[in-house]
Amino acid sequence: MSALLGPEAVHPMLAVWAVVMIAVPIVAAFGKRGRIWGISLGVLAQVAVVVTVLGQSWNWREVVAVAIAVPGLGWFAEFAGSRTGIPFGRYHYTEALQPQIHRVPVVIPLAWLMMLPPSWAVAQVLAPDAGILIRAVIAGYAFMAWDVYLDPHLTKWGFWSWDQSGSFEGIPVVNFFGWFLWATVISAISLGVLAPLPVVAGPLVVVYTITWLLQAGGHFVFWRWPISGVGGFVLMGVVAVPAVWLLVW
Repeated sequence: MSALLGPEAVHPMLAVWAVVMIAVPIVAAFGKRGRIWGISLGVLAQVAVVVTVLGQSWNWREVVAVAIAVPGLGWFAEFAGSRTGIPFGRYHYTEALQPQIHRVPVVIPLAWLMMLPPSWAVAQVLAPDAGILIRAVIAGYAFMAWDVYLDPHLTKWGFWSWDQSGSFEGIPVVNFFGWFLWATVISAISLGVLAPLPVVAGPLVVVYTITWLLQAGGHFVFWRWPISGVGGFVLMGVVAVPAVWLLVW
């Protein structure tokens, strides 16, 4: 079956998303309510871009399957992880982000959908001839690298709290292993069972790369968090830079 959407559909979505992402640290300067609105709108705008690009790649059944399965599995990972401590370490969500389903904010599973497909695109560009498992592992790493920015960021904003101390900005290192593991599993299920590769990689790699750079700007310029800023910049850059290089040259 043919793709759901044509290539022209993504450009206005990318433009709106870029404006929203640039506005997030500005809106966040207005305090707790501004941070909540900024994060929520940023996630929704990026999900819209990602789903639009997937609609250029796959038919509607595959898009719907992935759009349900990724946040569904992401919610299960967060639900189980926040209650058992496996595999992320012991943490819990605060009441800040609403609405919630069984104490997991709805926006959190959507964040899995927001960044996993860009990670798939990075993996596809870096290893175009590799099998599903290798691409899933690369995507799992790319997704985990983003969390090096995200987890310290949203912990400091009070969206969740850690019930155990950790060596990276107060976060246990096992948390990042947990993100890598779950992202790899969800990627393998999505790409191996629910929908085929290739995706339309260019726009999704752009999303990944701009997220990488905007997060760096936020950490270094707006919030002055150099440790997570350097960590996220280096780890995401390991895959973002060669992916952009291969796309352009």
